[in-house]
Amino acid sequence: MTLTPDLIDPTPAAPPGRSAGAARVSPFGALLLRLHFYAGILVAPFLVAAAVTGLLYTATPQLDTLLYGDKLTVTSPGPAVLPLARQIDQARQAHPQGTLAAVQPGTGARTTRVVFALPELGDKQHTVYVDPHTGAVQGTLTTWWGSTPVTTWLDDLHRNLHLGDLGRHYSEFAASWLWVLTLGGLVLWWRRRRNLRRMFAPELSARKGVRRTRGWHAATGVWITIGLLILSATGLTWSRYAGGTFEAALDAFDAHRPALSTAIGAASDGGHHPAGGGGAAPLDPAQADTVLAVARQGGLSGPVEITPPEQPGSAWTVAGVDNTWPVALDRVAVDPAGSRIVARSDFADWPLLAQLSKLGVQAHMGVLFGVVNQIVLAALAAGLLCVILWGYRMWWQRRPTRAGRRAPVGAAPARGAWQRLPGWTIAAGVPLVVALGWAMPLLGLPLAAFLVADAVAGALMRRRSAAASATAG
Repeated sequence: MTLTPDLIDPTPAAPPGRSAGAARVSPFGALLLRLHFYAGILVAPFLVAAAVTGLLYTATPQLDTLLYGDKLTVTSPGPAVLPLARQIDQARQAHPQGTLAAVQPGTGARTTRVVFALPELGDKQHTVYVDPHTGAVQGTLTTWWGSTPVTTWLDDLHRNLHLGDLGRHYSEFAASWLWVLTLGGLVLWWRRRRNLRRMFAPELSARKGVRRTRGWHAATGVWITIGLLILSATGLTWSRYAGGTFEAALDAFDAHRPALSTAIGAASDGGHHPAGGGGAAPLDPAQADTVLAVARQGGLSGPVEITPPEQPGSAWTVAGVDNTWPVALDRVAVDPAGSRIVARSDFADWPLLAQLSKLGVQAHMGVLFGVVNQIVLAALAAGLLCVILWGYRMWWQRRPTRAGRRAPVGAAPARGAWQRLPGWTIAAGVPLVVALGWAMPLLGLPLAAFLVADAVAGALMRRRSAAASATAG
């Protein structure tokens, strides 16, 4: 919920029949407050970067239309569509280099995308855009998994700030701590409000000062809690370290997307031949029309991507690529010689965890629900930035201003609270921190460091206080 230094007063509101001065904060509450304070200060800059870059990424469909509309769409769609073989030939004439990797047939105002792989491009490709009605080539772009250059650039900015693997630590650090700050802030606000309905509204009775700022900070956080938790979870699924843990979990539960066999003559559920786009075997582009027709008859409607076989004697692959809800992600392997489907993998048959992972990623990218998804993501990013701003404003508002006690910012909550916890909670917390360090290193390791540093600093302060008292005595 609250995502930055939520400097809630260490003493919660007193319950009815008890004076405010008599109210005492529990060791758990004090520890959570101190953790929320420091984690907010240190993580907030990373969250700002993630929110700003994510906000920019939400506009990529509109940017694609603005920058590449002359390539992605046709101005005057005709009633007839040329055979795919002819469209591929036109693309090959415009782009003689490379191996045919994939074809996305155009329909309506959408151009056909003919993708060529070149070794020097690595994981990128050259995509040639062909008018499916006239065969005219409208341009070529260097794409990454179908993404245009501007979308690819903004995607890299959001994921790693264009710093490669080193930069991926920033986004994983932000996603790892986002859910901790969100849930921690939710608990802190509940301790103050003690009423579910009141948690959704700021303290409007406070006209100014830290109390009013805290109300907006916390209440806004409540409104965006679910969205932030989803963003945190989905962001972690493809992060560097936590993502590896997630992949291991998918392996353990056999919850990956099912493999699609491209072996002609094999059972539909046998084999594990990848349906990639290498296309090293000589192939007849005319087969693409047969493959598409068989796939349509097999129930694949909407936008699809056709992938040539990697090896001679293997089947072509046709996959639904409509990521808008309801998604159309079924796949079939087609033998063009026999005009038959030799294997299929329907989205409905995927393991539940694989389905949720796919849908979560598409929602995170802003495509699952179309424009509505973009608006929700933009609102979450804007809300997160406001919560962070209010958090830092509270830090500044709580600074001492009296003569002789002036300070640029507010003081941190008192340390050492976790050492007053019951022994059983500490015994349970140690393996929990170890488990977090293994599953999410960029959460568990900083958390362990914070607890150790907090304990050491507290011990040193107590020693100094004891020495000062002995000297005074």
